[in-house]
Amino acid sequence: MKNRNRGKISTKWIAILCIFSFVLGMLFSNRVWTPPESDGRNIFGRRQTQERDLPSVSDDCETKNSQKEEMMGEFNKAQVAIQSLDDSIAKIQSELPSTKDPLIPRITEEVPSLSADSRGSGRRKKTFMVIGINTAFSSRKRRDSIRETWMPQGAKLHRLEQEKGIVVRFMIGHSAISNSILDRAIDSEDAQHNDILRLDHIEGYHELTAKTKAFFSLAVAKWDAEFYVKIDDDVHVNLGTLAATLARHRLKPRVYIGCMKSGPVLYQKSVKYHEPEFWKFGETGNKYFRHATGQIYAISKELATYVANNRPILHKYANEDVSLGAWLIGLEVEHIDDRNLCCGTPPECEWKAQAGNVCVASFDWSCSGICKSVERIKHVHAKCSESPATLWGALI
Repeated sequence: MKNRNRGKISTKWIAILCIFSFVLGMLFSNRVWTPPESDGRNIFGRRQTQERDLPSVSDDCETKNSQKEEMMGEFNKAQVAIQSLDDSIAKIQSELPSTKDPLIPRITEEVPSLSADSRGSGRRKKTFMVIGINTAFSSRKRRDSIRETWMPQGAKLHRLEQEKGIVVRFMIGHSAISNSILDRAIDSEDAQHNDILRLDHIEGYHELTAKTKAFFSLAVAKWDAEFYVKIDDDVHVNLGTLAATLARHRLKPRVYIGCMKSGPVLYQKSVKYHEPEFWKFGETGNKYFRHATGQIYAISKELATYVANNRPILHKYANEDVSLGAWLIGLEVEHIDDRNLCCGTPPECEWKAQAGNVCVASFDWSCSGICKSVERIKHVHAKCSESPATLWGALI
């Protein structure tokens, strides 16, 4: 009986515990989680919060739109600036040489093609050296005196080119007046001797530097030579000895050969070789950097090509020889000081010839050439010239 009552009590308490647990569960659920639909205050509060947030979102959108417009404006300005910069760069590139090869930049002036001769027929002729003898309209007698002494003529001049690869030309530009009597006289002289190279240049004493650039430009365009030589028309030259001298340096990539000097920078306006830009060379009384004297010098092919291709931007100083030295001094160039290129006239060159040391070139320093060269060059040639075998037997 007692056992049965215990079982009933247990069942009763179980029921009570279940009901009590259910009530506690309901209370706990209402406190921890209130459905949105069951609490108007919660819904209203959330709506208020959303409404408060809406103006902020709207303001953010307006701010972002404004910033976007500003960014687009700045972007458009940047595009305009970039386009302007591109135009400026393109303009600069058209005026300056290409930087792909520092020694052989792009030609920016209209000069003859480097792959064809001046007549446009085929490729440049390969040769050993090209000699340009600087001359003027008024120097016909000087030219004739050279033709009668050290410069071969006619068939011999042609043979010299074909067999020895030595090209010799008088170089001269044009007068300021188109087809003037001076130009016609040079054309007539060239038709007779076929030994004149006409340059794209207006003649003038103070334009010798520009003339030198014009010579290298045309010579490089016309002939593929190992050396390019500039000589004045009042200097005596032994061509075979010159060729042998240059041949000793043919394996060097960049050589500048001549009688190197370093004279004073002349700042006085009254002197002959006045340098208007004397202040660039330092204090008054300073000397120029080393450079070859202008009576005769030679440069190798790579340097001549450099001068030709950089012609528009190479600075011209008052003196042509100083200008060339300035163009080359910043490059990897070997300066070769050969005093055999600047012998004095007899008796100096005569003594050397008798001793077996024939001079390449002879002139008088006091006259920057042979004094009274038209009258005296034949005498110099008789005393100081090489034998014909030296030229025609030269191994070049």
